Amino acid sequence: MDSHIGLTEAAGFPSFWRNMNVKLLLKTVFLIVVALLLVLMGMHNDSRVSLSLPPLLPSTFELPAAIMYVGFFGFGFLSGAILNAGKKGGGK
Repeated sequence: MDSHIGLTEAAGFPSFWRNMNVKLLLKTVFLIVVALLLVLMGMHNDSRVSLSLPPLLPSTFELPAAIMYVGFFGFGFLSGAILNAGKKGGGK
């Protein structure tokens, strides 16, 4: 039997810390930072802006800027998720 105890076991860290996917962790931190920036923009941009898109929308929409930011972020996030869906090869 091997009596050697690694640093992670001795410090009481669960075993999943050794197997954590660093790429996934960085993506999660990045998404949290973007969400915090979105909250800051929403808090400080309460003026109304208009959105005009003649081919798709028959009239001009006038909404608070914060709602526009959330909508554009959601649309971009959903577009990125759709474009990245279905890739073969697992998560590595």
